Amino acid sequence: MAYAGNPLRLAVLGAGKMGGILIEAFVKQGLVSPQNVRATVQHTGQRRDGGAKLAVLLGSDNRAAAQGSDVIFLCVKPQVAGQVLDEIKPEMDERKLLVSIVASVPTEYIERHLGPGIPVIRAMPNTPSMVGAGITAICKGKFTAQNHVDTAQKLFDAVGKTIVVDEKYMDAITGLSASGPAFIYIILESLAEGGVKVGLPRDMATLLAAQTALGAAKMVVETGHHPALLKDTVTTPAGCTIDGILELEEGGLRVTLIKAVVKAAQRAKELMLTDDGA
Repeated sequence: MAYAGNPLRLAVLGAGKMGGILIEAFVKQGLVSPQNVRATVQHTGQRRDGGAKLAVLLGSDNRAAAQGSDVIFLCVKPQVAGQVLDEIKPEMDERKLLVSIVASVPTEYIERHLGPGIPVIRAMPNTPSMVGAGITAICKGKFTAQNHVDTAQKLFDAVGKTIVVDEKYMDAITGLSASGPAFIYIILESLAEGGVKVGLPRDMATLLAAQTALGAAKMVVETGHHPALLKDTVTTPAGCTIDGILELEEGGLRVTLIKAVVKAAQRAKELMLTDDGA
């Protein structure tokens, strides 16, 4: 992948779990060469969770990593974002692109720390990016041109789907698609437990639950039909499915999931102000 006519040089500041996932995907898709990737961690002895086997340059000097890169990914905790931005500010100019996946941190905050003219993309990927099935929402800052958006889209397309949104939606997206996999895992675990309850071996029940969820999600994405319509195609009159749905409604599953997304989105607005994270 080229940037400004030359092979892309990439820095990932804070190469933890998500940063490592992104590095591995970008290299696998041929978007960047390992020798053109600079990754940083807080301490040089710290092990990266994702992409640990890739031969990329790993250090703890954020400024040095930014100096030799065209696109800089900011993947640190919200509470230290300002400090890291101040570190790399001397190396930033309008030719470089800053892509932040830091929850809660708006583009205006980043631009204020880096100074005017710096292109900024704010992004929110999720952990299914590890298997190429992620969804990433991106929005652009004040000084960001369409070519910068195109670059970010091409990179995030390597780990799943990408949507461009208005920044006002980013905290809500964090509560839905970034936190959402955890909610889905609880549902899958519960479905599998139900299978065990009615006599299925646990590994079989888990596979059946997971593949069923995967297929249902694929139906929504590929048909474009509303989930309620697809639900109705499964729910035959006086059949077994409607009895199960009645139990879900009596248990408040629908309301509980809505409240979970709302609570997670509210929390996303607060992360910069606290000492703990997601």
